[in-house]
Amino acid sequence: MQELIYGSYILFWPILTLVMLGVIVGAVLRDYRTAKRNGTEMV
Repeated sequence: MQELIYGSYILFWPILTLVMLGVIVGAVLRDYRTAKRNGTEMV
């Protein structure tokens, strides 16, 4: 039982990191498309 808890805890952090990376990449792509549509620059 203890090994299952430790294993779940260790596997939780890579999953959380991938979710956060997906959120950041999605926001940047949305901003890029909006800037391109409006004819402005990202920075």
